[in-house]
Amino acid sequence: MNPLRRLLGTDTLLPYWLLLPSVAYLVVFFVLPLSQAFLLAFRTDDGQLTLKFFERMVNDAKFKDALKYTFLLTVIVVPIQLATALVIALLVNTGFRGSRLFLYLCAIPLGISDLAAGLVWYSIFTGRGYLNSVLYSLGIIDKPFHFLSYENIPWMFGAIVAAEHWRATAIVLVILIAGLQMISKDYLEAAEVLGAGRLKKLWYVVLPLLKPSLQAALIIRTIFAFEVFAVVIALAGDLIPVLASESYWWYALYRNLHVAAAYGVLLMALSITVTWGYLRFLRTREEVRGLA
Repeated sequence: MNPLRRLLGTDTLLPYWLLLPSVAYLVVFFVLPLSQAFLLAFRTDDGQLTLKFFERMVNDAKFKDALKYTFLLTVIVVPIQLATALVIALLVNTGFRGSRLFLYLCAIPLGISDLAAGLVWYSIFTGRGYLNSVLYSLGIIDKPFHFLSYENIPWMFGAIVAAEHWRATAIVLVILIAGLQMISKDYLEAAEVLGAGRLKKLWYVVLPLLKPSLQAALIIRTIFAFEVFAVVIALAGDLIPVLASESYWWYALYRNLHVAAAYGVLLMALSITVTWGYLRFLRTREEVRGLA
């Protein structure tokens, strides 16, 4: 018998051995920190169960604004990113000349960290940034416009939306490209035989078959939108609070691990709720039949 096979056991156990590194990674970096966060959020230092940390979180002066901006950012950014990624994916899927280069250019933000992306857009929107330089050279303004100022909160929020849209659309794009490439051309050819035009093929063939990929993209992107942090800090500091940044401030500035953990548990609860909603209302026909 092969020594490696003797060490790993039978062929039946081999897949489980191959999964062991991934399971160990999840346990060390997700399950254990999550368990610690729950303990910090629901238990005092002397071991008593309590909800006072959630009460303190809710009564925090910035909690309502953090909740509002987190939901507002998610509601605005996610649909825009989904529409942009879908258009780019459909365009790339046509296979036009230079489509691969175009895809690589669109995927560049995947290799840029959140903080780096925030700093890039800070250099664009700051008082002496690239945008003001272009507007001044075109004669549109005669002095710098302060986009990132407490006096212009809507403009600051718009800068965050633009930065987050540029940074994370590539994540959705990669998922949709993979989904489009899995659609058999036989379906499209059959639709052409039946006289379907481009729009009908898109609406009745491509989008229904792309539904699982759209579902996965929405789940991943919405969860990431709830957790947006570095871009907001880089562009707005604490002028525009979000749930993730409030958790950071309570941990790093106020040194209150319990309230910081309460914010983390709230983010997890929101992520689970949204994931359940997507899985519930965006199910494919096969999934519905399986539950019937």
